[in-house]
Amino acid sequence: MSIDPALQALSYDDVVKNLEDLPSLPAVVMELLNSIDQEDVDISVLAKKVSNDQALTAKTLRLANSSLYGLQIKVTTIQQAITYLGFQTTRNLITAAAVTGCFAEGHCRGFDHRAFWRHSIATAACAKVLARQMRFNQDYAFTAGLLHDIGRLVLVASFPDRYEQVLAHRAEHDCFLLDAERAVLGIDHVDAGMALAEHWNFSDTMRLAIGGHHDPEKPGAGFLAAIIHVADAIVHALDLAQAPDGLVPPVSPVAWNALGLDESVYLQLFRETELQYEEITMALLS
Repeated sequence: MSIDPALQALSYDDVVKNLEDLPSLPAVVMELLNSIDQEDVDISVLAKKVSNDQALTAKTLRLANSSLYGLQIKVTTIQQAITYLGFQTTRNLITAAAVTGCFAEGHCRGFDHRAFWRHSIATAACAKVLARQMRFNQDYAFTAGLLHDIGRLVLVASFPDRYEQVLAHRAEHDCFLLDAERAVLGIDHVDAGMALAEHWNFSDTMRLAIGGHHDPEKPGAGFLAAIIHVADAIVHALDLAQAPDGLVPPVSPVAWNALGLDESVYLQLFRETELQYEEITMALLS
């Protein structure tokens, strides 16, 4: 299939213009994202607001009670989750629960919505385990892993017909989806992810990770981008999502060496990722 020459390349501004038409996160989640650096947040008020959204609460609590957090007690309220897991962790769980339910399926023929989230969840699980090894903030790593490809959903939701051409181009040329996006659209999911991160007021840490996960060597990308980059490659190699795009992306030697982990650690990492992946998928996608 050849690319229609009449179609102009998309610009970053084209993506930004379309963001207003995208689904928005529940107001309380936006509040949580906006309060990320505030010290004086009234946690009990936020917990009460989240509790008013029953679907969001149920999903968050399923995730809180998964083996990912190894709690000895079953939490049944958002307030309890905050008590046992801490505010930061609970906020990230609420964000994960909200984002995975935010985008509708089925706008774009050939795009497998569930496979997309399976890959994102597996990357989140792997990034969390990597972060623990690196003594890095595990909550940031989990959330950044979950959201690293969110720009793909922006492109699918905003330009479904054009994205069908991306998928056709990838199938025809057996190339990476990133390269197919650039060839057909003129921009890629990293650009779109950065636009959404800005729109949804993600923290700078999260924005840098989304922006640098394919290019962790670029100046200022940050250490979290290296963690997500390596986690993304590992998950592709393990093929947990069983996605049609089975190509394993090239790994930056700089990012790999920056983590400095030996082979025995990676084998343990693979096992842990596989175990947690199943449970998180059940919590977030059922």
